[in-house]
Amino acid sequence: MGFAVTPLLRLARAGFVMAREGVFGLANLPDLPTGPRLAIRFARLFERGSVKSKSADRRLSDALNRLGPSYVKLGQFLATRADVVGKEAAKELSALQDQLPAFDHQAARKVVEDQFGQPIEALYVEFGESVAAASIAQVHPAKVRDKDGTLREVAVKVLRPNVQRRFQRDLQSFYMVARLVERFHPPSRRLRPVAIVDTLAQSVAMEMDFRLEAAALSEMGENTVEDPGFRVPEVDWIRTAKSVLTMEWIAGRKLSDVEGLSEDGHDLVKLGDLVIQSFLRHTLRDGFFHADMHQGNLFAETDGTLVAVDFGITGRLSPRERRFLAEILFGFITRNYRRVAEVHFEAGYVPAHQDVDMFAQAIRAIGEPIHGHDASEISMARLLTQLFEVTEIFEMRTQTQLIMLQKTMVVVEGVARTLNPHLDMWKTAEPVVGDWIKDNLGPVGKMRDAGSALGSMLRIANDLPIFADRIGRMSAEMESMVQKGLRFDIDTAKEIAREQSRLARSGRIALWILALSFAAIAIKYVL
Repeated sequence: MGFAVTPLLRLARAGFVMAREGVFGLANLPDLPTGPRLAIRFARLFERGSVKSKSADRRLSDALNRLGPSYVKLGQFLATRADVVGKEAAKELSALQDQLPAFDHQAARKVVEDQFGQPIEALYVEFGESVAAASIAQVHPAKVRDKDGTLREVAVKVLRPNVQRRFQRDLQSFYMVARLVERFHPPSRRLRPVAIVDTLAQSVAMEMDFRLEAAALSEMGENTVEDPGFRVPEVDWIRTAKSVLTMEWIAGRKLSDVEGLSEDGHDLVKLGDLVIQSFLRHTLRDGFFHADMHQGNLFAETDGTLVAVDFGITGRLSPRERRFLAEILFGFITRNYRRVAEVHFEAGYVPAHQDVDMFAQAIRAIGEPIHGHDASEISMARLLTQLFEVTEIFEMRTQTQLIMLQKTMVVVEGVARTLNPHLDMWKTAEPVVGDWIKDNLGPVGKMRDAGSALGSMLRIANDLPIFADRIGRMSAEMESMVQKGLRFDIDTAKEIAREQSRLARSGRIALWILALSFAAIAIKYVL
């Protein structure tokens, strides 16, 4: 009982905190159904009196800071959507990305020493105070001495104490909401809320093991070694453990400091294009992408090179999913909505019994208003509402393997918009997507696919003797079963006997309970 009640109480507290801080007063989604609209009005009855005098941009960040790391993650996402929450609120929420209160310096030193089992002086020549604190970890500047005696600047990322326990508590609440939604609101089952929380839980578990983050940095570094204008920090593997990550110090300016980037002389339009194109290049070419590309995790070096950090959350796409993604994006870019619809059906995103022409018409209604207009003229809140309505009409189920991609695409676009408010998403994406389509779906790509298919056939041919031997043994075993019947080994037989005995005891107990119940009823009526 406590397991069920506790998450419910946490959710009630979260709703109460948000209501008291006036968060629900920020909701301004168009075409909101009557039920949610009435719920928001009711929640606003609990607003504190001082909220009215507090600027709107402080309400959400104050509430999320009070609620803890899981909710701060939500705020980091909203910080990239100025067109949804408003420019002032987005500016305030951006502080959640890397400007949270740091935990005690001595506690950070203790985490490092516990992880490596030696004094911190044996690892670092200097270990400074925290310079950036986020929901899961904080970063310390430090210096190490290489074997040749030279000093090297590094960044040391240290996990917050007890953060894993807090995330696990919040995940229990999220699971409860997801299960309740699936049980009592059948239309939402196609969105698979429990599967979405499963994905979140897995990503959080990986994010809190810095050895996995170091491996992601290493892999991305190999993939992007020749990429124009993009790189990642090098990992110091000797000083990296589960709760401590040591890597190259990056001296660039964060993309969250737009004014500073302008003062440095950076071309903000070019930088915004680089963010979009780098993400698409990694996704389509490598099938491996940074899934937490908010402003606090991106730096611009003096020469304009984009440097990405914090690879705790990454995403992967199979070759099949990459092809679907590229064709959908290219269909939107070229306004070939019929092909966009067909790809959705080929991928299984839309049930086969739906009408492809009707779906193409719905896609056109979403895509056409975007073309010919820059980001400043498009209401993303209205667009998101329309997208949700289309998925409901055509019974589209949430694709859990694409959750990270969908979320990151929205975040990346939001980051680029902060640099260039007049961003044309489709025009920016066209060079990368078009090149991928040409290389992979054109004549060269088809020849490469044919070569891969031939190689697969040769491997199958080499394995045919093994398959033949397995099929022969399987045939002999099936013939023996037909002639002699199905036989259990001795352990299976004993297990069946134990289960039968248990069921028999349960049955006898049930019969005695029934008998005693009837006897009690009879005595009551006799007396």
